Amino acid sequence: MSIHRALAITRKEFRHILRDPRTFFLVAMSPAFLLFLLSHIFAFDVEQVDLALLDMDRTPLSRRYVAALTADGDLRIRAQVASLDEMDRLLAAGEVDAGLVIPPGFEADVQAGRPAQVQVALDGADPIAASQTAAALEQRTAAFAIRREPAAARGVEGLDLRIVVRYNPTLKSLMSMVPGLGAIVLSMPALGLALALAREKETGSFEGLIATPVRGAEYLLGKTAAYLISGLLGVVLAWLVAVLYFRVPFRGDLLAYLILAADYLLAGMGFSLFIANFTRSQQTTMLLVLTVFFAPSFFIAGLIAPVDIRDLVSRLIAYSLPATHFITISRSVFLKGLGIGDLWLPALMLLGMGTGGLIVSLLLFRKKLG
Repeated sequence: MSIHRALAITRKEFRHILRDPRTFFLVAMSPAFLLFLLSHIFAFDVEQVDLALLDMDRTPLSRRYVAALTADGDLRIRAQVASLDEMDRLLAAGEVDAGLVIPPGFEADVQAGRPAQVQVALDGADPIAASQTAAALEQRTAAFAIRREPAAARGVEGLDLRIVVRYNPTLKSLMSMVPGLGAIVLSMPALGLALALAREKETGSFEGLIATPVRGAEYLLGKTAAYLISGLLGVVLAWLVAVLYFRVPFRGDLLAYLILAADYLLAGMGFSLFIANFTRSQQTTMLLVLTVFFAPSFFIAGLIAPVDIRDLVSRLIAYSLPATHFITISRSVFLKGLGIGDLWLPALMLLGMGTGGLIVSLLLFRKKLG
């Protein structure tokens, strides 16, 4: 064995790793990237819960009770509402995770030693968040009773926390997971579009296109239209599976759902077209699409656990993914019966992603090899 030859091989491989960005990323950068990603994947704790407060008692004791619930910042009052209808609207829109209702006579009942009823309305569209929110409220209510002076503690110990779950009363994870998974399974048409573009480059059929009068914009738009229409058939079939096989209640309008799903398909295809501009093989294209979009969409887009709104980096990554917006849309249409007017913001975000990706891809696309 020659140490000199072994060192020569080592130097050669170092040069190969440093010159090839993909190899360098795989060897040096991917462990840190995967640690960052997997740490968020397997963190199922709900970091922050937004509450809508309807305090109809407005006494010092009711204010101290609310302050005790929100002291550590994990629970925060997002809005103070004037009616149950306003609270229901915020819950349906997903602007708050729960509604807290303190009835009139709260302080009087406590001082008289009678059970004081407090109602909590939870958004059952996310069972994990709803369960953790209910547990947190119960723990904080018990802690509030312990911290009170003995005479008042006996009254607060009788505080009756009535928890009502909206949209998914049984908190079955399947009722929430099936609509959310629509964002994952409907990424397949976008992947198919990217693979179709890569396949023509890889097999050489793209060379024949160069000799034709077809323009690059016509080529990309034609392919996108075909996969978008085919993807809508997949939307209908997936909807039938959810409603007929899994028995998920569908409370929205099917036409509105199809329009919003087409919006999501366009967003995914915009990303796929952008990636396909830089790849020459199906294997590389599939790896990039699955790594950059499919895996993060599955784990950090709010499907399993809510998006971490406290961590700015996590929030930016999550909301840059089309799946994050469509998970909200799908669950809202299925379980809450919301329409396009209620979901205009995530729909607009998807439309911007889709048109932006398509425009950039058209600008980058060149009808030539290399």
